[in-house]
Amino acid sequence: MPKTIDVKGVIISGDDKWIYDWFGIENVTAQDVASQLSEANGGDVVVRINSTGGDVFAGSEIYDLLASYSGNLLIRIVGMAASAASVIACAGESEIAPTGMLMIHNVQSYAAGDYRDMEHSAETLREANRAIMAAYRQKTGLSEQELLAMMDDETYISAEKAVEKGFVDRISDYQKGKTPDSGVQYAAAMMGLLPAETIRKFRAERAKAQAQLDLIKFTEVKQK
Repeated sequence: MPKTIDVKGVIISGDDKWIYDWFGIENVTAQDVASQLSEANGGDVVVRINSTGGDVFAGSEIYDLLASYSGNLLIRIVGMAASAASVIACAGESEIAPTGMLMIHNVQSYAAGDYRDMEHSAETLREANRAIMAAYRQKTGLSEQELLAMMDDETYISAEKAVEKGFVDRISDYQKGKTPDSGVQYAAAMMGLLPAETIRKFRAERAKAQAQLDLIKFTEVKQK
């Protein structure tokens, strides 16, 4: 039996995982995937994707982990592969549920500062677009111009069109026993990433709580 690795929920940095777990938000990190690939130890792996995306760099790391895996690997899109998840979907041989979808769009970010900061941020985002576009181009063979235009338009791609365009190799054939063992659920929100300010506040609160705990422990030791 092949090992199943789920890429579901928000794709995030490992440093932020505890916050998403705290809120009960489904998430996946590169460390999660790396650990499971290590357990597979070169054996067959099926990666099931149903994610609205998330952190572009975490998605890139997962893409690299899957693309460089030494064993047989099949990527199966069982729901949505959007944003960073669509990059991951291009990491190897793939299939998609008839009801599945992809979505590709431009990299998004928050920025603050004067006009120079805004111009720098805009150019950084353009370069980030080209970086993830490289994964699409390698998988599909489509031109840079066509792919960047699709990203500009925030393009939703049906299963049939995904195969036609080369993003996915085939549509899942349920008659051959390839049915994913979970239902397909369409996602209403496209990102799901917590605001950076929320993460900053939770980090500060955790640091404060840890400092208080350390003080209590120090006091207890001193009293002994």
